[in-house]
Amino acid sequence: MTRSVIELPVTADDRRIARLAAVAIGITLAEAAIPSPVPGIKPGLANIVVLLVLLQYGWRTAAWVSAMRVLAGSLLLGSLFAPGFWLSAAGATVSLLVLGLARHLPARYFGPVSLSILAAFGHIGGQLALAGWWLLPGAALIGLIPVFAAAALIFGTVNGVVVARLRAAPDAGGPPAAGAAQ
Repeated sequence: MTRSVIELPVTADDRRIARLAAVAIGITLAEAAIPSPVPGIKPGLANIVVLLVLLQYGWRTAAWVSAMRVLAGSLLLGSLFAPGFWLSAAGATVSLLVLGLARHLPARYFGPVSLSILAAFGHIGGQLALAGWWLLPGAALIGLIPVFAAAALIFGTVNGVVVARLRAAPDAGGPPAAGAAQ
């Protein structure tokens, strides 16, 4: 057996990111099995993990978890570099950018539910922007905007409520952030 010359130290943060990404990837795979009445509309349950990570460990860790979820989820689903991968990557990127900006908003007005709604709108906005630029003419997308916006509002709210309840649970690893509004 040849020993590798390159040895990368594995930190506790690396292990935490890997565990959290594995949970998000597992949820992504499970969610892929759920049939959708409208193509492209899913509850985004893995985003619950990303939002929990953001609130607990910060934006950088959330970005790693989200990126690994998109890459590994697409690889495991057999859609790496297919249009669905790029749409997912665009949605995740815009969602993370929105969350990065939103973390500068007053915490007492922007808690898990409002952050989840903003992230959901960012996600669908990123997907629609890429789809309009690459896959569908702009006029075809205009009729879909109300459907996708309603889905973002509903699923963003539900996912945000789940995050708020998980953070409020006594065994959630601590109390919610001080002054965080629901």
